[in-house]
Amino acid sequence: MKKFTFKGVLDGFRSTVSQQVKPEQEIIETLRPDHFNVKKTFRHGFPFQPTAIAFDPIQRLLAIGTKTGSLRILGRPGVDVHVKHDGESAVLQMQFLINEGALVSATADDTLHLWNFRQKIPQVVQSLKFQRERITFIHLPLQSKWLYVGTERGNIHVLHIETFVLSGYVINWNKAIEVSRKTHPGAVIHLSDNPLDLSKMLIGYESGQIVLWDLRLKSPDYRCQTTEPLKSISWHHDGKQFMCSHTDGSLSTWALRQLKPINVTHPHAKTTKDGVPEACKPIQKVEWKISRSGEAYVIFSGGLAYDTTGRTPSITVIQGKTTTVLEMEHNVVDFVTLCESPWTSDFQDPYAVVVLLHNDLVVIDLHSAGFPCFENPYPMDIHESPVTCCAYFADCPSDLIPAFYSVGSKTQKRTGFSESDWPISGGEWSPTSSSYNEIVLTGHADGSIKFWDASAGTLQVLYKLKTGKVFEKAKARSSDSDEDPLAVQLIFLCPESRKLAIVGSSRYVILFQYKKTEDQSEIVTLEIPSAHDAPAETECSPDYEYPPRGSLATEGGEEPQNPSFEYSFPLKVKTGPQRRAPGFQPTMVCLSPWINGEQPGNINALSLNSSYGLMAYGTETGLVIVDIIQRALLLIVTTQDLYASMDPSQRSLRSPKRYDERRDNEDKARSPSVDQINGVGVSSSASGKAMQGTGGGAAGGSGLPSRRPPAPDPVCRSRSQGTRKLQKCLSTASIHSDLDGHGHDQGPGASIVGGTLVSNFPLYVQRSVEIRGYQPTNSSSASSTSQQNLITARHYCSFDKLDSSFTRSRSSSMSSLENITETINCLVFADSYTKKNEANAFPTLWIGTSQGSVLTVVFSAPSCGEQRHAQPIHVATYSGSMFKLKGSMLTISFLDCNGALIPYSYESWREEHLDSKDRNKTPTKSTSSGISPTLNVQVSGEGFGDRQFVVLTSEKQARVVALPSQTCMYKQQLADTDFVIKAEITSLKDSVCLVCYVSSGHIATYSLPSLRLLIDVDFLPLVDLSFQTTKRGIEDPMLSIWGQQLFVNEDTDLIARTFCFSNKGHGLYLTSPTEIQKFTVCNEFWADLTEMMGEIFICQEMPEPPKESFLRGLFGGGSRSLDREELFGESSGRASRTVAKHIPGPTTNNNGLREKANSAMGDVSHAHQMVVERGDKLSQLEDRTARMMSEAETFSQSAHGIMLKYKDKKWYQL
Repeated sequence: MKKFTFKGVLDGFRSTVSQQVKPEQEIIETLRPDHFNVKKTFRHGFPFQPTAIAFDPIQRLLAIGTKTGSLRILGRPGVDVHVKHDGESAVLQMQFLINEGALVSATADDTLHLWNFRQKIPQVVQSLKFQRERITFIHLPLQSKWLYVGTERGNIHVLHIETFVLSGYVINWNKAIEVSRKTHPGAVIHLSDNPLDLSKMLIGYESGQIVLWDLRLKSPDYRCQTTEPLKSISWHHDGKQFMCSHTDGSLSTWALRQLKPINVTHPHAKTTKDGVPEACKPIQKVEWKISRSGEAYVIFSGGLAYDTTGRTPSITVIQGKTTTVLEMEHNVVDFVTLCESPWTSDFQDPYAVVVLLHNDLVVIDLHSAGFPCFENPYPMDIHESPVTCCAYFADCPSDLIPAFYSVGSKTQKRTGFSESDWPISGGEWSPTSSSYNEIVLTGHADGSIKFWDASAGTLQVLYKLKTGKVFEKAKARSSDSDEDPLAVQLIFLCPESRKLAIVGSSRYVILFQYKKTEDQSEIVTLEIPSAHDAPAETECSPDYEYPPRGSLATEGGEEPQNPSFEYSFPLKVKTGPQRRAPGFQPTMVCLSPWINGEQPGNINALSLNSSYGLMAYGTETGLVIVDIIQRALLLIVTTQDLYASMDPSQRSLRSPKRYDERRDNEDKARSPSVDQINGVGVSSSASGKAMQGTGGGAAGGSGLPSRRPPAPDPVCRSRSQGTRKLQKCLSTASIHSDLDGHGHDQGPGASIVGGTLVSNFPLYVQRSVEIRGYQPTNSSSASSTSQQNLITARHYCSFDKLDSSFTRSRSSSMSSLENITETINCLVFADSYTKKNEANAFPTLWIGTSQGSVLTVVFSAPSCGEQRHAQPIHVATYSGSMFKLKGSMLTISFLDCNGALIPYSYESWREEHLDSKDRNKTPTKSTSSGISPTLNVQVSGEGFGDRQFVVLTSEKQARVVALPSQTCMYKQQLADTDFVIKAEITSLKDSVCLVCYVSSGHIATYSLPSLRLLIDVDFLPLVDLSFQTTKRGIEDPMLSIWGQQLFVNEDTDLIARTFCFSNKGHGLYLTSPTEIQKFTVCNEFWADLTEMMGEIFICQEMPEPPKESFLRGLFGGGSRSLDREELFGESSGRASRTVAKHIPGPTTNNNGLREKANSAMGDVSHAHQMVVERGDKLSQLEDRTARMMSEAETFSQSAHGIMLKYKDKKWYQL
């Protein structure tokens, strides 16, 4: 008798568990972890929340610091580098080491940083953190190695730039002020050298105290006190006068040695009746420059009157006696005047003013009349309207960028700019020849879409499309609404066919077609009925009485009998032929109605296939499929009805109560749309009554503000009733049977009973019926000629919503039916297989839902050429739920049997003015329906081989399933406690991989098809993207409680719209409301990145200092030099270690390690040399010892011989 052992029991359990089926021949995967390196590459856009600006007049470089510690260095177009300080401290002030390739920055954490940008990527050389005092101002004289640091306490410290060591020389505030002063002068807000006497330094305190300090004598040389608090100071180039700006909007001019100002003006203040100037805003900064012609320029920001309404931030330029006020669109952060000469003692000769605004960078030309602005060559207008979504296409068709540029240059002609060259022209950059093109699309809150050329590390706008022009101008938007009605939420571009579909926040879809020439056309408007009208809180109750419903296009213009439901459209499409500019021209608009003023559900997914001529989008309640060739509604169905009803525990019918008055009118005449609610794969042709449907019609009245539906027959009924009505209306219809070779029903939603089609669930399909007296309401003449009788009926769902939990409920109780809505999140068109043992692939729409379900809709094969315009495409069957994954579905992709990505099918773009002979030819298509070599996996008993892999990715899992056998080949758990925000399959090194961005901030890549983890690295914390989830400046209170942002599904959806993966391992995301950050996961691209970057520092000769005249030198009026090394060097001692802490940079650390290593190597070498020398000495000693021993032995032998010779002789014989 066989023994039962514990091992045998375990083996039995293992044999019963289904294992992943592996092919006999494994696909060779070439990607390895060393092929990947997740790095940020280029940042484009305007620096978010700027705080400081600096300019190098010799290198002609501009630096911008931000509130988050970022630093951007800009030169000529193409020279744009982004670096960031450690931490999140704001940049307070910056100073270039002019023409030396270095920059000093002061941050809000009281730290000074020295940056070296002689290489392409700037690095921090060393830092110094003040521990006792707060930094308020820094000043670095030209060609000086000593930096003056003013503090909040009023003291001034001196720092050696090269060593970053504080000098013992300190100017204390109590020594600078007068002895009689009893109050603290305040923080230091200004430091500068006298242009002609470098030994004198001007110190400005916040309270208005001004001190001219003699550095040699270490004592004040001159003091004065302003009547108003001080904001800034600027020297005249002769070193005898200076100008101050004040908080009351006044400018005061002072001469040295005088205790009172020689002039006080209020540039923008009008004198009141009392003779007192009106109150004005502070003048934040003033600069006093002199041209070589002797003309003075006084440039300042602020100073406008308080009580002047409508005043905007401004820059004022006073040239001689002419005052020019330049109004700005945003608040002025800082400005700097660009001068020809860097020497303060020379005529500066200003030529431009760089104004840093809160949301823009403006450069003013001072040499042109009217002071026009330069045209900004940098892509700093990304945020012109807030970015709401992005699309990224790497390795796109090569003719796409020239096509977009050609139409963009025609439509976007900017005038009124200066004709002079852009003054910030530092560095060198030459566009590298990239083997592929990159295009970025950004959707904006105002309905515009911008097309950008992102090739070779640059970002240049190509074309701007304004989608709002499709609609008539709406009334003023309610302030209660947080959402812009025209905001672009989703973008789908087919680069090959140049078809563009977009989703707007008002729940509409617009289809565009690219045309090179101007055209005049009319837009087809489709009013898409809602899948659910019942309120969410009562729709799951079996006792709920459903309201009557009807088509949106009323028959004969009759008013609805039940006025309780009102349909309206917030936007109205422009009717009649409209002139269209070259570029993307609208061809069709799908509108969703508002019911009783309530907005319909969000549109969460959008897909388009130019080869099939179909467009699909998924909402919170169902699926809509539109024929873009015939411009008609093909199908509208709820998510619940997409499921097969063969599993009674998964889906349950419901028989709600109906209105009594409707029950009395059961047998009365009703709209034929009611008789079309149940059917699968139906194409009937019969004579019938005049009918009017929603598909392809009602363009003229689509934009009415409020429309009421007619009183239709109730469409919610029991299963038997729905079957009876369907048999009645389709008894003579010709049926396309979906039976397989064994006689089994392949359409889970339909079956054949007694020669009549009986549906197991209701849905909406397109029927072709001859109509007598039908007048099409479509506004498009083109579509009206091809749609003689295309009627689309409405669909109503009689099912409850799917259980949203991952664990399916097998209970028939009502509690299992009360759950959240299942939305459609993912749509993909593909030639694929939906049934086991299928020999051919069919056009299919794959659908992913928020509950992790994967469903399919199969279509009849579309006709080619002109026949497609006359022959409609049909919905053949539904598959029901094919697969189930944890979490919401994110992406669906297809691989061939070799593991290569199957390209989507498309119809190539052709110009509209082709000859009719060429137009009748079959369009060029790239399809994926070709059968690849089969895998050696036998399924069922038929022996069919699998031809495809489908890669299914959700927030939690990923699976690779072989088709048509539907065998799960590989699976991977992507996240446990976290979830995937964005997932995409990207090409890399002639292979493909799955790239995921997880809520933990990590980026993980998996090989395909085995789903083997390649890398999992920390990349970007989700909190860094939380700016997209806050509205009107109100942040989640959990941020302060838990220290992190609490994210919900809506938040991550917003982030996912602006986080993109593309081919070649590229990606981008919206890193701030004004900036786009590109990144790569490809190590090869990262290695070649420096070649694509521009050179920042270029060696330039320093201009000679101004020459002194003979008389000025003779009478002592010339400039006086200063030996700062003697004053601040070792003779002054060292500052206390408690004042500041030195922090060596990474370069310094490397140098220190290198020095230590060299020192250690030197010590070892020296020790080795000592050992060698000692060995040599020991060898010499040994030789000497041996020689002495030899000599001693010889001496011994000689002595012994002598002894023997004289041993027997007497003494007298010697």
